[in-house]
Amino acid sequence: MAPAVAQSVLTLAAVPGCTAAPGSHPAARAPGATGSRITPVTDISAGCAGNSSEVEEAFAPPAYVYAEWIGCGGIGFARSADSGQHFGAPMTVPGSRGFSWDPAIAVAADGTVYAAFMHSAGRSSYPVIAVSHDHGTAFTQVHQDLPPKPGNWGDRDFLAAGRGGQLFLTWDYGPSAGAVRTLCARGGSCSYAAGDLNAVVQTSDDGGATWGPIVHLEPGFPLGGGYSAPLVVAPGGRVDVLYDAHPTGPGGDAVHPGHEYFTSSADGTHWPPDPRPLWPGQGTLSLPAWWIDGDISRASAASRRRRRSRRPRAAAR
Repeated sequence: MAPAVAQSVLTLAAVPGCTAAPGSHPAARAPGATGSRITPVTDISAGCAGNSSEVEEAFAPPAYVYAEWIGCGGIGFARSADSGQHFGAPMTVPGSRGFSWDPAIAVAADGTVYAAFMHSAGRSSYPVIAVSHDHGTAFTQVHQDLPPKPGNWGDRDFLAAGRGGQLFLTWDYGPSAGAVRTLCARGGSCSYAAGDLNAVVQTSDDGGATWGPIVHLEPGFPLGGGYSAPLVVAPGGRVDVLYDAHPTGPGGDAVHPGHEYFTSSADGTHWPPDPRPLWPGQGTLSLPAWWIDGDISRASAASRRRRRSRRPRAAAR
């Protein structure tokens, strides 16, 4: 969702190892603390005109840090090759000038950087994916994921890289932007009161150059009520998605209080018809609570092994 209020600069702080010299920057350390510290904050958007907001970050071995945000006349991007100690000059991601929002970033196992964002042109809103093969130094390919026909509603994209050139993309899609009605707070952000809202997923096997068909994640398309669907890809290819849904109907496209949902696919192509609501007995998501801050992640293999080793074992008989 395009932000209603934006900040003027984008700042990041790097966290070095525990061998950082004590006292080298007292203001960056809590009183009495020793060992590790947080370095002074760096304005990585310096040189970009206008405001900056909604930063997304990614890390890749051996020491790359990537940041993507709304700014720089479209979507801004900056890279660090030393774990965030220093960042290069920011750039405007190719293809993002104009009305672009909702950055999303993914890094493939081979180091390819994918910088995605939503873009509006003509009567369509759709995801765009810019591709860098040199660790974010330049983006030499720009791929538009155009909707089936113009006049659609589109919002928050999320991107994850699988094996080879495989990409998985979720975004919020509705066949008709004219069906969407907003619910806005004075001086704040907006949610939705009605519309043909759906959380959808698409796959690409060629690094975003072409995309498969739009697949809706929740039942009831085109009135599923879903939105904001972060995702992760397991090493074996399983795709897990967490999304929010405010169900529509009956008899219309007005939305109602909803829940978070979880769904999973063994290959990112075939999805179950019955996604699972999370904590349905703990209340609902109210209509003004709509936003884009949900997230999902996977524990590392080492972390899973540590958890298993801590489980109590049955006493021997």
